[in-house]
Amino acid sequence: MIREKTESYRLHREGERQYLTFPQLDDYEELRHLFTTRHGGVSQGPCATWNFGERHLDTDENILQNFELLGQVLGADTDQMVTSAQTHTTNIKVVTAADLGKGVVRERDYRDIDGLVTDERNLTIITGHADCNAIFFFDPVRQVIGLAHSGWRGTLAGIGTAMVSKMKTEYGCQLSDIITGIGPSLCQDCFEVDEDVAQAFFDADEAYRQFADRRGCKFHIDLKGIIHHDLLAAGLAEGNLSDMELCTKCNKEMFFSHRGHQGRRGLMVAAMMLV
Repeated sequence: MIREKTESYRLHREGERQYLTFPQLDDYEELRHLFTTRHGGVSQGPCATWNFGERHLDTDENILQNFELLGQVLGADTDQMVTSAQTHTTNIKVVTAADLGKGVVRERDYRDIDGLVTDERNLTIITGHADCNAIFFFDPVRQVIGLAHSGWRGTLAGIGTAMVSKMKTEYGCQLSDIITGIGPSLCQDCFEVDEDVAQAFFDADEAYRQFADRRGCKFHIDLKGIIHHDLLAAGLAEGNLSDMELCTKCNKEMFFSHRGHQGRRGLMVAAMMLV
């Protein structure tokens, strides 16, 4: 059972529509952010109801209407939205007004983008999720926002720290100012992998062994723990890191879960906008 409010998240209900925010980020009037649930849209079948992708299981009309419903929550039109083009990379795109509407009402002219970052206002950046981690980034001093899609490949390759580096070099952000949050994703019990995947993590950093639990011939890896570890190692302040501590598979009645729904599912989004 998901509670309405904890120190880690707030669950908002607007009729059938349900979405989550971070209490730590809710205090900033200039920032709008959220992580959607599966509830509150118009899609049917395995994508019911608030689906933002998986076009082979849904219609373009439903998906566009779901983006319009997202805009109602954020106070944004669909031509103010920009989506990622995810392929489990560490590539991060600096988003500007020239990108408005791309991935929603305009074709994207980029590919292999798993992170979005911007300092422009009235521009909504969006990443898609259905088990993979959504990492939110906000620098209230430099007024910069970022989103990263971090599955196991992105986590292994370090997209979280890549975003921190991008914020430093592109906008002059200071490590002590960056606030981050991890949205709903697979917990350690639900992220089971074969030995070759676990070994790839150990080869990358011996410290990752503390986030792996061998159970028979399989390993269970704490991806959120690794992301947290890496962000701390990059120099972020412990007090500026938060985690909603919700598992998509354990709560598949609330979230779309690729593993929980055997691949037949919709897509949720993380969204951020400066106003």
